[in-house]
Amino acid sequence: MYKINCLNPIAQIGLSNLTADYSITDKFEEAEGVLVRSAEMKDLDLPDSLLAVARAGAGVNNIPLDKCAEKGIVVFNTPGANANGVKELVIAGMLLAARDIVGGIQWCKENVSDENIAKTTEKAKKAFAGTEIAGKKLGVIGLGAIGVKVANAAMSLGMEVYGYDPYLSVNAAWSLKRDVKHVEKVEEIYANCDYITIHVPLLDSTKGMINREAISMMKKGVVILNFARDLLVAENDVLEGIKNGQVARYVSDFPNTTTAGKEGVILTPHLGASTEESEDNCAVMAVQEIMDYLENGTIRNSVNYPAADLGVCTKSGRIAVFHKNIANMITQFTAVIGAAGINISDMLNKSRGEYAYTLLDVESAPTAEVVKALEAVDGVYRVRVVKG
Repeated sequence: MYKINCLNPIAQIGLSNLTADYSITDKFEEAEGVLVRSAEMKDLDLPDSLLAVARAGAGVNNIPLDKCAEKGIVVFNTPGANANGVKELVIAGMLLAARDIVGGIQWCKENVSDENIAKTTEKAKKAFAGTEIAGKKLGVIGLGAIGVKVANAAMSLGMEVYGYDPYLSVNAAWSLKRDVKHVEKVEEIYANCDYITIHVPLLDSTKGMINREAISMMKKGVVILNFARDLLVAENDVLEGIKNGQVARYVSDFPNTTTAGKEGVILTPHLGASTEESEDNCAVMAVQEIMDYLENGTIRNSVNYPAADLGVCTKSGRIAVFHKNIANMITQFTAVIGAAGINISDMLNKSRGEYAYTLLDVESAPTAEVVKALEAVDGVYRVRVVKG
């Protein structure tokens, strides 16, 4: 029986996928699997029982990835599960910036007592008219699951779309509409686009990437949209750009004291992935990932360990070894198992940066002595018997 702890409320449609082999526990310290959304985990003491953490969403800034990796805890996220919800809000953000819809709604509220509001409207509406987005140029920085959907939707709305992603995956390339212009330098987006939306992870290399220097390269009157991470944008620089007329609007899904209530800023309260459908999709994917890992040792969509899949084990045993990505590890593992007289029928070794993961299917159940000997190999973080 695997024990699962939920650090945040997780949609029941996801939890309903758990079989009779699983139970939900309120005790984090006894969990083998954890499902989480935004709860902060960096200061938590990770129990020895913990094998996997599944984030029902894309961002993992609340999870100590290296700490987990060094304890042999696999961290998953759910890329693409909330992509449509975010895409729709980005499109809404462009429309809110292009047409002063918010100002128009506010005017209607302020004039609710005007008996002649129908006639007054005809004079007042010019202040909120705005422009259309069809025919405008949109730059999409980051062509992952969300960026691709935004690019394709904007094409369907008649926009001219530029896409930038130096790490464009094959799947993303196949998913992009053929008329999206893939540029090799982000400066091409700055120079050409009327709207710029960012969809990249928050890394040291991307933090504050939209700053004074970047804004100076942009077209006058540009609209900047941020539905990815607040720290991707140097927001004081954007406010300065609004004041001097370089930036027409800044649309963000991350309210804070820097931007709230400022002229030219449109904020939504972190609604991007908060649709019922997105939360359901994330919950289902997170539960499926954690079950497949606990039952088979399969890793898909991990952010701290490599993808690995040997399918369902049909042999007597399966061993998972978490270790440093250094030379001579496999030789030592096979030597330990061979010395115990156990035959290895299948093996998979994958690495990701400084971390590596090895799956070994064996024809005899691994003994406690074998596990102990594997754990004693220098550079091994954890040994887990998946089956046996």
